[in-house]
Amino acid sequence: MNRVQAVEGEYARVSQGGNIQNIIFQPGQFDCVRETINGQYNPQNIYNMNPTDVHYEIADWALSGNKLNEIGECLWYLNPFRPNCGSTFPTNGSGTFHTRIGEHCFYRPSSTYANT
Repeated sequence: MNRVQAVEGEYARVSQGGNIQNIIFQPGQFDCVRETINGQYNPQNIYNMNPTDVHYEIADWALSGNKLNEIGECLWYLNPFRPNCGSTFPTNGSGTFHTRIGEHCFYRPSSTYANT
């Protein structure tokens, strides 16, 4: 939802005023919406998922404007599959490390993000 509500930079342009579908289906952003990755079938795509009530409750919670305080205004997250998070992400340096929750590193926009 932070990407949907971004007021500057790449995500503000992609969301075109708050279109969540544009953000979710932006090429290269979320592997779960891709049926293939690197030419291989992706069995963990959303078309193979069977959401339960808790998944719908979480989505409704987020769509209602709620967010985790620990994440703040972060626009990116990743599982680095290593013990430490890098200081910047994505590779263009437009995000700086903010926090780690479990296996995921979260990054907030840096001053260069507005020019993306």
